Amino acid sequence: MTGFWRCIYRRSSSTVEQCFRKAEVGGSIPLFGSFMEKNFNEQLEELKEQARQLSGKLNIEDKKNRSKELEFEFSDSDFWKDKEKADIKIKEVGELNDLIKKFDEIDSEFKNLEKFVDSDEFVVLNRIRVKIRRLEMETMFSGKYDKGSAIISIYAGAGGEDAGDWAKMLFNMYVKFCEKRGWQAKVIDDNVLEVKGNYAYGYLRKESGVHRLVRISPFSAEKKRHTSFALVEVLPEFKEPEGKESFKISDDDLRIEFSRSSGPGGQNVNKVETAVRIVHLPTNLSAASQSERSQSQNREKAMNLLKAKLLKLMEENEIKEINNLKVKVKPEWGSQIRSYVLNPYKLVKDHRNNVETSQIENVLAGDLDLFVESDII
Repeated sequence: MTGFWRCIYRRSSSTVEQCFRKAEVGGSIPLFGSFMEKNFNEQLEELKEQARQLSGKLNIEDKKNRSKELEFEFSDSDFWKDKEKADIKIKEVGELNDLIKKFDEIDSEFKNLEKFVDSDEFVVLNRIRVKIRRLEMETMFSGKYDKGSAIISIYAGAGGEDAGDWAKMLFNMYVKFCEKRGWQAKVIDDNVLEVKGNYAYGYLRKESGVHRLVRISPFSAEKKRHTSFALVEVLPEFKEPEGKESFKISDDDLRIEFSRSSGPGGQNVNKVETAVRIVHLPTNLSAASQSERSQSQNREKAMNLLKAKLLKLMEENEIKEINNLKVKVKPEWGSQIRSYVLNPYKLVKDHRNNVETSQIENVLAGDLDLFVESDII
């Protein structure tokens, strides 16, 4: 990640134009060329050309026609007789319209430029760049699950109250990030978050790893500096793979536990045992859910989360049959991927690519774009 995007990220202390001038001096403007050598109209035409090329690359006109065809099919009464087929097409038209909407928004931004003058037009120009850049990034997702939803689980490391508090801080950071992205975030268990949204897993998957916090401990009477660790695990939303028999889990391999829910479950909370935890005995992997109103709903959600963990483990070990999966598993506490320092100075640094910012309060408030996007471009 170049200094240019760090400057844009710190725009509270620098204008967008100053960011461009600073980056131009160091030759560090990414992807978009040397803008400051060009006047506004040249920059505008260059962006329009980038948008046209991206539209052609993604076959936007064909997708518009396909969306219209599908919506026409919806008016046919026979369309709804095959529910499974109908659901697939409804999902397809939703994805098509989402992409089309993003291009329509870029077109609207171009038209809005006629209403702005002087410094405002450069702000809009930069906003268009960011939107085009984000669409370009989404074309780079090639993973099997990148386009779908995700599940984030956070485990506190050793360190007592400080570690537990750090895990909660991370959890809240991801909730706020998802809200800023327009994704639906739902708490399904303690420090477990279900994230529904296009490309959620693609953007979030590299958040997996150990996150380190350095701060003055709020739990220390001596006000000593303390280091805490938390492990973030990001999994794709589980979808039954082809050949369902290969993923059938024997009842003898499961231990199912029930308890009273402490989460939002309506009038049943703390009255009946609606919370469910399922343990896969051969691997010791477990998953839980307490967010739903009924025991059966929580059992289904916990089972899907457990299957997502098992599926990932099977793919990592190149095992085709779940009955052959016998390895005991523990959370992988490898080297840290990111540090968050609140004392004696303020800094967030990703150790994989050296991307950093001093705006740690913004990061903890959900402004994660700098880090989430840095490994994509």
